[in-house]
Amino acid sequence: MADSESNGELNTGLLLYIPYRWLENRVFDALAKAGFDDITTAQMKLMQRIGANGTRLTELAEQAQVTKQTAGFLVDQLEKAGCVERVPDPTDKRARLVRIAERGQRAIPIAQATVTGIEAEWEAHLGAARMAQLRRALTELREITDPYA
Repeated sequence: MADSESNGELNTGLLLYIPYRWLENRVFDALAKAGFDDITTAQMKLMQRIGANGTRLTELAEQAQVTKQTAGFLVDQLEKAGCVERVPDPTDKRARLVRIAERGQRAIPIAQATVTGIEAEWEAHLGAARMAQLRRALTELREITDPYA
């Protein structure tokens, strides 16, 4: 245990994770109430990585940091649930893209509205200036932590 944790202080990684996990749980609750109670955390993490025009399975696996087999299994489940579809890649006739399907498109505004509400709660708690400062700091950290930015 690090010295800061032994003094009752949490490390920065955990301090970042706790609010994220709380946000994620609130999004899942909102989706479940809207009838999307069959989407798992692992499936959602993969769906979040799908680009507007679709994304190849290998890219999804890499970005979600799972094996290609795991990504394929998750996409199979999401496809059965009507949330994603596989379509031909217009740039390579041999390849296929994973794209958000109609049911998945209906879930997006629910998740987005929930996140917007949570961010408003955080801003009310922290104040506008501190919330803007937090966003700037996290955006700067993304430069060195997100290889897909």
